[in-house]
Amino acid sequence: QVQLVESGGGLVQAGGSLRLSCIASGRTFSSYAMGWFRQAPGKEREFVAAISWRGANTYYGDSVKGRFTISRDNAKNTVYLQMNSLKPEDTAVYYCAADLYGSSWSELANDEYDYWGQGTQVTVSS
Repeated sequence: QVQLVESGGGLVQAGGSLRLSCIASGRTFSSYAMGWFRQAPGKEREFVAAISWRGANTYYGDSVKGRFTISRDNAKNTVYLQMNSLKPEDTAVYYCAADLYGSSWSELANDEYDYWGQGTQVTVSS
């Protein structure tokens, strides 16, 4: 079992930045690819970013490319999402997820992950 706990959400003005963190329990964090998804009210869950289990590959949704950066620190069992140049349309609940040995875009851009966190709210005001 892997438990995921997100933090770092909040209210920010357009153009600002936030850094989300997701801490994973367990000793096998390094075996999991990690992803970030988001869901706005009335909308479907959307892929934001992912990092492969070895950390060699990162992937981003089109709407966040060039603005968001995903990274991981296996020593801290933590994955981060640095969000810059935030826009009101980035407002959503952000979820982190873990996928055992995930590495490719086809594996990580869909939402078929093994474990999910509870989410953290990000609100961007105009």
